[in-house]
Amino acid sequence: MNNPLSDRINNLSTSQTLAMAALARELKAEGKDIISLSLGEPDFNTPDFIKEAAKRAIDENYSTYSPVDGYVELKEAICRKFKRDNNLEYKPSQIVVSTGAKQSLYNIAQVMLNDGDEVILPAPYWVSYFEIVKLSGGVPVEVPTSVETDFKITPEQLEAAITPKTKMMWFSSPCNPSGSVYSRDELTALAKVLDKYPNIYVVADEIYEHINFSGTFCSIASIPGMLERTITVNGVAKAFAMTGWRIGYIGAPEFIAKACTKIQGQVTSGANSIAQRATITAVDADPSVLNDMVQAFHSRRDLVVGLIKEIPGMKINVPEGAFYVFPDVSAFFGKTLKGTLIKDANDFSMYLLGEANVATVTGEAFGNANCIRFSYATSEDILKEALRRIKEAVA
Repeated sequence: MNNPLSDRINNLSTSQTLAMAALARELKAEGKDIISLSLGEPDFNTPDFIKEAAKRAIDENYSTYSPVDGYVELKEAICRKFKRDNNLEYKPSQIVVSTGAKQSLYNIAQVMLNDGDEVILPAPYWVSYFEIVKLSGGVPVEVPTSVETDFKITPEQLEAAITPKTKMMWFSSPCNPSGSVYSRDELTALAKVLDKYPNIYVVADEIYEHINFSGTFCSIASIPGMLERTITVNGVAKAFAMTGWRIGYIGAPEFIAKACTKIQGQVTSGANSIAQRATITAVDADPSVLNDMVQAFHSRRDLVVGLIKEIPGMKINVPEGAFYVFPDVSAFFGKTLKGTLIKDANDFSMYLLGEANVATVTGEAFGNANCIRFSYATSEDILKEALRRIKEAVA
């Protein structure tokens, strides 16, 4: 019997982060003592002041359809946030609220890309960029970086990747999976290259903006000449521990915002009404309310980096944001560990799951086949035990 499914779905890869998390859950259900460092989800609860705002919204009967692009009060609050935190001037008509930043990214790809349009992806990149671009008819163009360059693209690499078919560049800072944070000087140098190519648009994914240990944060849209060609993507999932509330948003040139509203109107309509009302309270809050959580992640970062440096064969940078480390494990390729031949990062990740009972994600999912990703969004005791097991497994 012929496969009745579309080529579109048959050619789409499964999210490897979600697949590894599901596998870890299955093994746990079988009674195995699995430590999962695979999912990017804060291990904190949503702050009480945000939960109280959601309860008020329920009592105030926010139970009908919301506007497709979001409540105007939320869009106004997002404009205030962009001005306060990023020095970006947006109007409510340039804001679109979606069911998570992932939908925001999908909307952008659907309204911006035609078949064959190229999208530059500095690698490593978040797993879904590649598949979303492909699903929308675009051609992902990977630009490799390495642990030696702190996993950042250079202006020379950007220039070399541009062709007459280049339509966009997508990147995240702080980066998932590497934790790298681009400085203002680094973004200015990239913007200088893009200045020669006025038809190229940039997607700047800033979802980890507040989980940042560098002391500064710069939005590429704040570089002169970039606001008109940048779509800034953000949300409340990571900073406010609201992954399940599913609220993301964009600030964009108005014609792009209108196009995203148009497609969203045919696909999901407006995002959850209660979550939107709670998000008003979240984005209006002073970012200092996040200090305790950010400090906890900073402490864990230092712990994990220190422990990984003690494992012979692993090379690591010092990530300045997010809650991931992305060590280079290529020194193990071609070696046999306890009877298992390690050919690549995928083998290494599966070996750690089987031998150490620790779930990680292969770097192949993020466009870098030499690395694996650990999430350190869990307690220091669990992290110490996970790294002890890994060290033992590769000894």
